[in-house]
Amino acid sequence: MNDHAKFGTPTDRHHLGAAGMPLNTLSDYRPIPADAYGTLFLPDRLAKGYHVEEINDGAFYVTSGAYDAMFVATGNGVVAIDAPPLLGVNMLRAIREVTDEPVTHLIYSHYHSDHIGAAGIFGGDGLTVVSHEYTREMIERWPDLGGTRGLPTPTHTFSTSETLDVNGVKFQLDYKGVNHTPGNIFIYTPKQKALAAIDIISPGWSAFKHCDASENIRGWAEAHDWILEYDFKAVVSGHVNRWGTREDAQASRDYTADIIAFAKEALDQAEDLEFIERIGFSNAWVLWENYFNEMTNYVTKKTLEKVTDNGQTWGQRLAGADVMTKYHAYTILEALRLEYGLVTAFEKRIIPQEA
Repeated sequence: MNDHAKFGTPTDRHHLGAAGMPLNTLSDYRPIPADAYGTLFLPDRLAKGYHVEEINDGAFYVTSGAYDAMFVATGNGVVAIDAPPLLGVNMLRAIREVTDEPVTHLIYSHYHSDHIGAAGIFGGDGLTVVSHEYTREMIERWPDLGGTRGLPTPTHTFSTSETLDVNGVKFQLDYKGVNHTPGNIFIYTPKQKALAAIDIISPGWSAFKHCDASENIRGWAEAHDWILEYDFKAVVSGHVNRWGTREDAQASRDYTADIIAFAKEALDQAEDLEFIERIGFSNAWVLWENYFNEMTNYVTKKTLEKVTDNGQTWGQRLAGADVMTKYHAYTILEALRLEYGLVTAFEKRIIPQEA
């Protein structure tokens, strides 16, 4: 069956009009800066499908060019952190490329399948599997998260913080509260100064849509500050194609803070929204869509045009910011109502206030 038979022609899909989503092309957006591609076009990644490099003292970064993970060779066993399906068996190949130590420990950052769904490659017998207790609950509840291979069930869980010692190599595991997901933890190796903080920042890039599809936006925003509490040389973030620096983490935090500030500014204004009278109240969703679209466009314009501390705008500084900022803006606008307790000027205008 060809694509047209399954999905219809592109023209068919475009005829959805306002009910559908636009289909754009590369020419609609800014070119990606060459330094944002990181490992993507390195000869070894192109040849093997992955790239592996040492961060420091046995801590390694491995990437498919879109998803990444971390592992640490302790001298008598490897500790793997996550196993994204888009790396799959290439993660095992990367480990074998640099050490003949067996994989003895596996740490799950969180339960999302796009980061741990290939963990079945490590087997299960004799493997120590560590996670937050919420992650174990999700894996036991939904065993298909690992596809046909299944996922090794955590053998050890914790609720707040724990120190794991593997052959004298220390791993500091911290859960600071709900962020990208409940149970999303920070994995830090003090000696190597390597930090795995997954699905918070994307070094050199804007995060993926809707604050990286996060389940709690206020917690996700706060997690940028949590990252900067660690003394790290490298932060492995899960995306996109290089590990991050402190400067990357600070830039992502400032970009997020600007979106929040402009969103608050937008929601405090609703005096000149002519569409309220024009559309009326018969279709509430059309009314709210127009409102959020107006506010989203306001926040997106303000954010992309802001000149940052290095003299560039966010649109110039972060790859893909012109693609993704509108999604972050919408999501943060909604979070301000739901998670920050902000009553918008729009609501005050259309809802009778108490005498």
